[in-house]
Amino acid sequence: MKSPKHKVSVVTGGAGFIGSHLCDSLIALGHQVFALDNLLTGSESNIEHLASHPLFTFVRYDVTHEMPIMPDVHYVFHLASPASVPDYQKYSEETALVNSVGTRNLLKFTRAYRAQFLYASTSEVYGSPLEHPQKETYWGNVNPNGVRSCYDESKRFGEMMTMLYVRKYGLDARIVRIFNTYGPRMRKDDGRVVSNLINQALSSLAMTVYGGGSQTRSFCYVSDLVDGILRAMLSPKTNGEVINLGNPEEYTMIELAKKIQAMTKTTSEIVFNPLPEDDPDRRKPDISKAKTLLGWKPTVSVNDGLKKTIEYYRNS
Repeated sequence: MKSPKHKVSVVTGGAGFIGSHLCDSLIALGHQVFALDNLLTGSESNIEHLASHPLFTFVRYDVTHEMPIMPDVHYVFHLASPASVPDYQKYSEETALVNSVGTRNLLKFTRAYRAQFLYASTSEVYGSPLEHPQKETYWGNVNPNGVRSCYDESKRFGEMMTMLYVRKYGLDARIVRIFNTYGPRMRKDDGRVVSNLINQALSSLAMTVYGGGSQTRSFCYVSDLVDGILRAMLSPKTNGEVINLGNPEEYTMIELAKKIQAMTKTTSEIVFNPLPEDDPDRRKPDISKAKTLLGWKPTVSVNDGLKKTIEYYRNS
C-alpha cells in the first residue's frame, strides 16, 4: 500500500519505450507508480532497474479487461498500444482493442477514482496531412480502412471516447498527440526509422530508405517528450485540451540517413525500397499551443539525441 504522502500514478504501457521513461520521471517526482503492461511489445528489461524501488510496482495486465481494484489513484497515463508500423500491423486487432475497449476501461477506472487522465494519442491521427505544419485544430486526412487504420482510427476513437467522458461526466482528462520520438530503450527490431537506420549502420548492413527519401518527419528525444507529457498532466488548465508534442525540426529521410551514416562512421550504403502503403509525405508539429499552455519546447537537439541513442545501441 502507498504512503498517504505520495501521489499515485498508473502508467499503462509502463514497460514500453516511452512508458518506462515516464515511470522513471514520476518516481523522481515522488509518485507511487503502478506500471501496467501485457508485454506484447514492452519488455521487463526496460524497468528492471526499478524492480526493487519502494515506489514502483509492475503489474502484468491487459487493459482490455476490466481494471483491478487498486489503492487511491490520482493520475492515469494511458500509453498502452503497439506504436511502430510493423508492431501494430502484426498486432492489428490488439492495437484496435487497446485504443478502444482499453481506453473505455481506463476512463471508467479514472472516473471511479476521481483521478486525472491523459490519453497518449499520435500524430498518425492527421494521416497524410494536407495542412503543414499540423495544428491541433486540423481534422486529418486518414484512410479509414487501410493497412494503418487499426492504429490511426483506433487512436481517433480513443480521442473521441476521452472527450466523451470530459463532456458527459466532467472527467479531468487531456489528450497529447505524440510525434516521432526516439532514444534509449527503443527495441532494435521495432521497425522505427531511427532504430532501423542506427542498427543497420552499426552492423554494416545496407541502410534502408523508403521511396525516394523525400518524405519528412520530426524527431523528438524521449526526455523532452516525457517532460511534455508530465506538464500536460500536471499543469493547470489542460482539462479537455488536445496538445501536440514533438520537435518541429523537420528532416527528409535521406537527410536523416546521411546524418546517421556520418555519425556512426559506417561503411553501410543507403539503399531505396518501395514506399509502404499510406506512408505520410510530410509530418511536422505546430507546437505553439504546447509553448503557450505548458511552457514546453524540446531542448535536446537532434544531433545530441542521436549521439545518445547511437551510444545506447553500441553498448546494448
